[in-house]
Amino acid sequence: MDQLRQSLLDAPIIEKGEYQYFVHPISDGVPMLKPELLREIVIRIIRKAELENVDKIVTPAAMGIHISTALSLMTDIPLVVIRKRQYGLDGEVPLFQETGYSESEMYINDVEEGDRVLVLDDVLSTGGTMKAILDALTKEVGADVVDVVAVIKKAGENELDQTDYNVKTLINVTVEDGEVVIVDAQGDD
Repeated sequence: MDQLRQSLLDAPIIEKGEYQYFVHPISDGVPMLKPELLREIVIRIIRKAELENVDKIVTPAAMGIHISTALSLMTDIPLVVIRKRQYGLDGEVPLFQETGYSESEMYINDVEEGDRVLVLDDVLSTGGTMKAILDALTKEVGADVVDVVAVIKKAGENELDQTDYNVKTLINVTVEDGEVVIVDAQGDD
């Protein structure tokens, strides 16, 4: 049950400017995602997350979709994908997302006031995407965020540090001298 840890230690590192970036099947879709790794991750999420009374799993496109789909299949909790494309449907809520790498708008549909949601994403890095999603869900939509989970956390400061939002993680890492370093193999509770 330590495939996630090993897969991160084996992850290729690429340079984006001065930033060292690990390439991983959970965060990037390459190298290929093996079913046993996805299964391990979903089992760990089920054990760590507060899932009782959750009405919907909410995840941003694109890299949270595969994890959230597998979790939805295992728990029978419906899945809502926050998309980068506007459809103009009734109740659509826009949110502005800013990360360490980009800025864009995303759109929430099918989450209503009072819905109890689990927010799930692949990686917590700068916290910009997660903060924008949590603010939109709680302040704009009026949803009840029961729990928040990110599979991988890149250690260091992020935009959620000075908020009341608590994000559980499965593993915390950093990249040093061209290698992934496991900071906390159990992640944050």
